[in-house]
Amino acid sequence: MGDQVNLPQRSNTVRTTTTTNTALSDDEIIPESDMSATTNILLERLQAWKHMCGYLENYMTALHKAEKSQSKEFEKVLKTVSEPLKEAHHFHSGKDGVAGLFDNLRANTQGLVNLHLETEKSLKTIVLPTLERLHQEIKAKAKELRQGAAKGTKQVEKARSNTQKHIELLGQYAAAFDSSRAKLESAHDPYILWRGTNHRMNKQITEENNHLQDMLQVQNSFSQFETHILETVQGALNQFFQCMGSQADRQRAMYAEIVGAAQQIPPDFEWIDFFMRNDSSLLNPNTPPRTMSNVSFPNQDHHATKPRIEGTLERKSRAIVKGYSAGYYAVSPAGYLHGFKDNDDYRHEPTPDITLYLPECTVGNADGLKFTIKGKDVSGTKVGQAFHTNSELSFKAHTKNEAEKWLAVLTSAVNPSGPVSSPTSPSVSRQASGAHGIPPLSSAHDSASAGATPTSPTSTSQQEEGVISPQNDGVVAGAAKSEKDKS
Repeated sequence: MGDQVNLPQRSNTVRTTTTTNTALSDDEIIPESDMSATTNILLERLQAWKHMCGYLENYMTALHKAEKSQSKEFEKVLKTVSEPLKEAHHFHSGKDGVAGLFDNLRANTQGLVNLHLETEKSLKTIVLPTLERLHQEIKAKAKELRQGAAKGTKQVEKARSNTQKHIELLGQYAAAFDSSRAKLESAHDPYILWRGTNHRMNKQITEENNHLQDMLQVQNSFSQFETHILETVQGALNQFFQCMGSQADRQRAMYAEIVGAAQQIPPDFEWIDFFMRNDSSLLNPNTPPRTMSNVSFPNQDHHATKPRIEGTLERKSRAIVKGYSAGYYAVSPAGYLHGFKDNDDYRHEPTPDITLYLPECTVGNADGLKFTIKGKDVSGTKVGQAFHTNSELSFKAHTKNEAEKWLAVLTSAVNPSGPVSSPTSPSVSRQASGAHGIPPLSSAHDSASAGATPTSPTSTSQQEEGVISPQNDGVVAGAAKSEKDKS
C-alpha cells in the first residue's frame, strides 16, 4: 500500500503553469469552429428554390382551374344561341345565309368549350407534373444535404471528443510526472499518451478534412443543381407557352371563322331570297304609282257633283283701295254658289271662303261685265262670319260672254221654278246661252227697265262686299218676270 501513487486531480493541475499552458494549447489544437453555418445557409437556399417551385405549381393549378371554369362559362354562352332563331322561316335555310351563320357560331362556341377543356387537361397532365417532380427533387436534395451534413458532423465531433479526452489524460499524467517521481502505470506513461494523442489528432483532422471535402462537394454541386432547376422551370414554362399558344391560335381561328361566315353573306342575299319566296305577299316594285286620273270612287260622276257653271270671277273687296280680287267660283246643282281661292283640290282642303244659297239670294245690277248678288254667306268661315247678315256682293267676269253665262245660271238658280240649265263653264260653253231661255244682258236690262219704275242706281259704296244695299226689289222681280215671259 505504501507503493501506491496518488494521482493529482484535473482541477489541481489546471492551476499550475504547465497545465495552464497545456489548456491553452488544447484550445488551439481543437478549434470550436464548425460548418453548421454553411449547412444552414445551403438548406435555406434550397428552401427558397422549393418555395419558388411551389409558387409556379400554385399558378399552374389556379390556371388549369380557371380554364375549366372558362369552359363552363362558354357553355353558358353557347346556351344563348342553342335554340333556333325565332321566325327562322324568314331567313335562308342553307349555310350561306344568316341561319348558317348561327350554325357556325354554335359550332365554334362549342369548339371554344372543348378548347378550354383541352388546355386545362394539358396544364394538369404536362406542365404541372414537371414542376411537381422538380419540387420533389429539391426536397430530396435538402434531405440529402441535411443527412450528409449530420453524419459528417457527428463523425467529426466523435473524433474531436476522443482527441480531447486523450489530451486531458496527457495533461493529467504529465502534471503527475512533474509533481512526483512516483511510478506510473505504463498505460499512463506520458509518452504513450502523447503518441495516442497524435493518433487521435490525426484521425480527427482526417475526419474534419473528409467532412470539409464532402461539404465542398455539396456546395459545388449547388451550381449544377440550380442550373437543373432553372432549365426544368424553363422547360415547364415552354410547355406552358406551347399549350397556351396553341389555344390562342385555335381560338383566333375560330373567331376568324365566325367573322368569315358573316362576311361571305352578300348584303342583299337574304332580301333577294326572302323576296323570291314571298313574292306573292310582297309588293311588285314595278307597280306604277296611282294617280287621280286612274282613280274612281262611288258617285264620282253623279250629276249632283257636276257644277252648273264654274270658273274665275273677280269679287270686289270691302276695302276701297284693294279693288277686285280673283277667285274660283262654282254653282252646284244643289243651288249653292261656292267661292274658293283657287281650283286646287290636292295641296290643301278645298274649303269655300264664301257660300251663298242662291234660292235665298237675288241677282241684280247687271252692267256689262259686272253683276251683284245679295244674300247671306252660310260657309261658316271667318269671311262668312263677317257676312252673317244679308250683303250685296259685286262680281266681275273677264268677258261679256262669260258674264251672260254666269247671269243666266245664277238667275235660274235664284228662281228654281224656271228651267234647269245644264252644267257650263265660262271657258268652254257646253250649250248656247239661249238654251237657258235667258235673253242677252242688254235685252234683260231693257225689259227690267220697261216693267218697273226707274230707280236711282246703287252707289259704289253699297256694292262693296259685306255692305247691305237698299235695292228696289221691283227691279229684280221685273227682270225675272221679263225673262220668264220671253222663255
